[in-house]
Amino acid sequence: MRRLLSTIVRSTNVVLEWKGSDVNAIPNPPWRTDARAAPRVPITREAILDAAARVLEAQGVDGLSMRRLADELGTGPASLYWHVRNKDELLQLLFERFNDEVQLPEPDPSNWQDQLKMLGRGVRAVAHQHRDYARISLGRVPSGPSLARFAEWLFQLLEPVGVPDQVIAYCGDLFSLYVGAYAFEESLGPPSPTGEPMSPEQVAAMFRDYLQSLPAAQFPHVHRAAGLLFGGDANERFEFGMDVLVRGIESYVSRPRSRASSRADRVRNS
Repeated sequence: MRRLLSTIVRSTNVVLEWKGSDVNAIPNPPWRTDARAAPRVPITREAILDAAARVLEAQGVDGLSMRRLADELGTGPASLYWHVRNKDELLQLLFERFNDEVQLPEPDPSNWQDQLKMLGRGVRAVAHQHRDYARISLGRVPSGPSLARFAEWLFQLLEPVGVPDQVIAYCGDLFSLYVGAYAFEESLGPPSPTGEPMSPEQVAAMFRDYLQSLPAAQFPHVHRAAGLLFGGDANERFEFGMDVLVRGIESYVSRPRSRASSRADRVRNS
């Protein structure tokens, strides 16, 4: 009996030892892929901005949060705060990144009116390309390299023409406000007076028909110009605004200054 118990114990030990062996050491069959950890994207400011641009395009500025951005990058929100303080700074950095897509030609003072309009068209094109760019731009001013690039370009373009420095300094703000507000209104779609979906043509026809139904004797100018009040497409109206801005700046031109005299003034004032 004692010999039998000893044999059972030894057999049990063998079985227990076999069941406890390392199963992970046994290779998988060839049709099963090995489990691999997903490669992590290095968390840098550039990677954060890339991911933020993707989220912005998919969900808009209201859907962009630090937590949603962290999910996009496969990390936790705390990892982002090493590179970006908060959502406000994130939007500022996105705004400046999009601004850097605007192409600035070599300043040509002899063609300054057209080049200013080209700048406005370029910013509007960026607004059309990036969802909610116009909304983000309102109330924000480019900073850092973005600010320096635009400001230097404007001075090189307008100072030789004779535009006063103070006017040039205000010019960039004025243009960005006009283009940003115009593009933001475009992003909202046509206003519907009935609350129902309507095309821009339908809205314009409704307003025009109403004005033309008023007594001509009481509203002679409105009655006569009803077609003009709601005529022209978005591009025509945008170009009209740009033309008004450029003509306004032109009214400040005194006399063209040579580059040599401009440099001399800067040296004297330095």
